[in-house]
Amino acid sequence: MNPIDNSKNPWLWIPSLYFGQGIPYVVVMTLSVIMYKNLGFSNTDIALYTSWLYLPWVIKPLWSPLIELFHTKRAWIVALQFLIGVALAMVALTLPGPQAFKLSLAVFWLMAFASASHDIAADGFYMLALRQHQQAAFVGVRSTFYRLANIGGQGGLVYLAGELQERTGSMTMAWSLVFGVLAAFFAALAVYHFFSLPRPAADTRGQGSSGAGHLIQDFLAVFALFFRKPGIWVILGFLLLYRFPEAQLLKLASPFLLDSTAAGGLGLTTKELGIAYGTVGLTALTLGGLTGGWVISRVGLKRALWPLVLAMHVPNIAFVLLALHHPGSLAIISTALAVEQFGYGLGFTAYLMYMILVAEGPHKTAHYAICTGFMALGMMIPGMWSGWLQDQLGYLNFFLWVLLATVPSFIMASLIRVPEGFGKKQDEPT
Repeated sequence: MNPIDNSKNPWLWIPSLYFGQGIPYVVVMTLSVIMYKNLGFSNTDIALYTSWLYLPWVIKPLWSPLIELFHTKRAWIVALQFLIGVALAMVALTLPGPQAFKLSLAVFWLMAFASASHDIAADGFYMLALRQHQQAAFVGVRSTFYRLANIGGQGGLVYLAGELQERTGSMTMAWSLVFGVLAAFFAALAVYHFFSLPRPAADTRGQGSSGAGHLIQDFLAVFALFFRKPGIWVILGFLLLYRFPEAQLLKLASPFLLDSTAAGGLGLTTKELGIAYGTVGLTALTLGGLTGGWVISRVGLKRALWPLVLAMHVPNIAFVLLALHHPGSLAIISTALAVEQFGYGLGFTAYLMYMILVAEGPHKTAHYAICTGFMALGMMIPGMWSGWLQDQLGYLNFFLWVLLATVPSFIMASLIRVPEGFGKKQDEPT
């Protein structure tokens, strides 16, 4: 039996699946901060409590075997999208109450765990429902729609909240309406995916109902198999260090663009930031991701690796030049950001395909989730110190440091091993 279900065009479900994956993440990690600030809570409380909401994405590999062992990934996706919709509705209902902060925060915790679990199921389903060359070809599509969800959340939903506040006169009511709209969207998304997702034969029911003893044994076995992969230390080093410079740069890019020239920044307005980074930058990032996926599907990851690695890191020079010359032209700034973002989109496809390679095997859903946990850790830890480091060095020296920080990434890229032809489109058997 063909393990791949060809009855559903991937374009019918991959964009919506990964757009739906991105929305709850941006809600929990970004919209919660903006909403609590709008509602008058202190920066201390906001920073302390919302920072912990990132934890489920870091530790999600710990429960990824459960999704591997119980039911199908398709069923998990639909059920978790309904759960996220319920959580969004609960946020909308708790905001007008006297315990809005505590109750909504508790719901955000529920949403964070549901979203992280949805990531596991969706990524596993992606690998089960597509052939290898299709995975390579659509890797840029999935990352693009995930990023579009982030931009739509941070831009469109925040703008909507401000518009509703002007019309209703109440920020609480405005955010309640925003979350109500999101709840309805996720309910509709779950219904859509119930009908539109393919049913690959490889997406089988797990064996998690055979008793607690077997469950624990299976859980530990799935987890242990990952750390027994050949070359595991090189794998972990690559997962943690490939984005080491970008993890620091991404935290400071927007502050640099917004800060005054006296403070070393470029002095853009918020509207100009939206044009240069949110529109031009996003378009270039999208094109880079699509191009990277196409290149890998044509020549394979092994041949494409070093060009994509260089494309990811060399354009960071754009920030050094911007910090050195402080151009006053929005067109020049936008062009520099477009170059950097296009390269980032190219290079990130290599990272995603390498995680797919590492996850290959009978437990690819759980093993891919472990990879994404290390990916999150590799972004979180460098990002935590990047603000302090920039304060000590200033923007120009900080961006020079980012260039130096590419060295560990180059070292790890030279150490990994990729099979010839992995990710390359092969002639289909007749």
